Amino acid sequence: MRPMIPRTDPAPSRLSYRLERMRLTPAYRRLFRLGLPMLVIAGLVGGYLADAERRNDLGERFAEIRRQIETRPEFMVHLLALEGASASVQEDIHEIFPYDLPASSFDIDLQAIRAMVEELPAVARANVRIRQGGILAVDITERVPVALWRTRTGIDVLDITGAAIASIEDRTERHDLPVLTGEGADRSVAQALDILAAAAALRTPVRGLVRMGERRWDLVLDDGKRVLLPETEPVRALERVIVLDKANDMLERDLVTIDMRLGARPTVRLSEAATEEWWRITSARGATGNSSGADGR
Repeated sequence: MRPMIPRTDPAPSRLSYRLERMRLTPAYRRLFRLGLPMLVIAGLVGGYLADAERRNDLGERFAEIRRQIETRPEFMVHLLALEGASASVQEDIHEIFPYDLPASSFDIDLQAIRAMVEELPAVARANVRIRQGGILAVDITERVPVALWRTRTGIDVLDITGAAIASIEDRTERHDLPVLTGEGADRSVAQALDILAAAAALRTPVRGLVRMGERRWDLVLDDGKRVLLPETEPVRALERVIVLDKANDMLERDLVTIDMRLGARPTVRLSEAATEEWWRITSARGATGNSSGADGR
């Protein structure tokens, strides 16, 4: 009788089946195609950089390569060009410029230079760029002086926004600019210029404007007279004074102040001499009237 040979099952085992399924998954393929080589490379690099001397040598090599690139002629800045700046502003910029030229454009902070230049009192705006040919161009818009502000500490030159551009020792240094005084005058420069423009129609020269209580203006004429302007619509009130002066020669009279704060009732104040003369005339008229009345009785 022939021996019985057990039949083998051709189907794979459960473990081999699961391993084969896992090997066919996309994640498993990416792990062996990308992940494993990257782990090997990372291990080799980590082992190489574990030595401090090797790390220092590699850092020096990278620094030298970077230096060679940054100092190439096409990246070097050789000249500082200041455009739109006066001689004094150019001198101030050269004094505070933080770089020694020639310098690499990679080492120059354009935003820092712009902020530094705009911190100068006389500069309103600055635009900084590197032009072809290694030129660092700084386009400057300066503040335009429009008035002088006399304070307890000195005389400041102001622009239209009230920003102080510079300080001067004597008013004659800028005799072409009008004079403002008083607390808060620097915050109302535009209104002051409007008033002075209207005052140009006066026959008496203007000495300046005084800010009163940080809310309104007094116009001071060259002969010492004052026109007290209201808080609102000061130009319109001054135009009324101009009309009255042309009609009645009001400013030619012996006055001290013309109060226009109450638009419906302008008020004038006579000088001391004119007041005494007025009382003398009034008294004389009263005495003459009394004498006439006594004669009549």
